Amino acid sequence: MNVTIVDYKSGNISSVINSFKEVAKDKVIIEVTSDLNKIKSSDKVVLPGQGSFKSCVDALNKIKGLTDTLNEFAINYKKPLLGICVGLQMFADVGYEETETKGLGWISGKVSKIDNQNGKYKLPHIGWNQINIVKDSKIFKDIENNSHMYFVHSYEFVPNDKKVISATTDYSSNIVCSVEKENIFGTQFHPEKSDRIGLKIIDNFINL
Repeated sequence: MNVTIVDYKSGNISSVINSFKEVAKDKVIIEVTSDLNKIKSSDKVVLPGQGSFKSCVDALNKIKGLTDTLNEFAINYKKPLLGICVGLQMFADVGYEETETKGLGWISGKVSKIDNQNGKYKLPHIGWNQINIVKDSKIFKDIENNSHMYFVHSYEFVPNDKKVISATTDYSSNIVCSVEKENIFGTQFHPEKSDRIGLKIIDNFINL
């Protein structure tokens, strides 16, 4: 089996690569590429994202055919895809960081700034926070509710259909921190920076 981490020059993804390689050991081939043919032939795809919503969408669109290939992979062929941080946010129809920017439109909704209640909560939301698992998700197999995950973000994904939400975290309000819709999975937190429990989530995704 092979898992492809999409490298579209969206910031430093070395910790994502290292974590997947650590979990995969020699059982699974981990590719890091933006080659369209390699992505198409993958069993699973990981879409990381660092920086702003707009900068990540722009970086995806700079590589000719990449968004079409990802659409084909996730929507037409329904193969497993995991979005991490801004990788999850790009599932939305639209994001409002920097300027209004069209997302991939895989899970209807928007990405807007966390309401920090007039400065009561610091932004970005950085550090460890508990997650509340609200529905059975395949990537949370053997993960205890209220486990701590590592976050770095100022914007949140607000899906129209609440049924896609698999976990929330409490930071000024109940922020969506994980979604699952059929073959599409996403985490707002960084599993690759979330210690042993984060590695278990990566393991669960690899073993889907």
